[in-house]
Amino acid sequence: MADCCQILEQLLMSYYKHHVFFCVNDRGPDSDRPSCNRCDSSKIRDYAKKRIKEIGRSGKGNIRINQAGCLDRCEEGPVCVVYPEETWYTYVDQSDVDEIIDSHLVNGITVDRLKI
Repeated sequence: MADCCQILEQLLMSYYKHHVFFCVNDRGPDSDRPSCNRCDSSKIRDYAKKRIKEIGRSGKGNIRINQAGCLDRCEEGPVCVVYPEETWYTYVDQSDVDEIIDSHLVNGITVDRLKI
């Protein structure tokens, strides 16, 4: 019975506490639609990944920062989404991402002013 409970617990537990996807889509300069990477989303994603490592919160059971192709919300962007909560954010700069990291990812409090 203990083996079944351990297996069930592992299935119900997410590999990461938070999994964050940054849209880094770039439609190119000729597109009529905006794209997140025109707002340096790749650089911001790199910054977030570095910051998570610096504060010792990366890896299994913690936080994973990933890039994503188009998340189809570029008009509201740049955007990122935090799972498992399915919380969507927009941001302007590193200070906004710091607020998402410190408030939501570390302390579990969503940043309402950045939610979309």
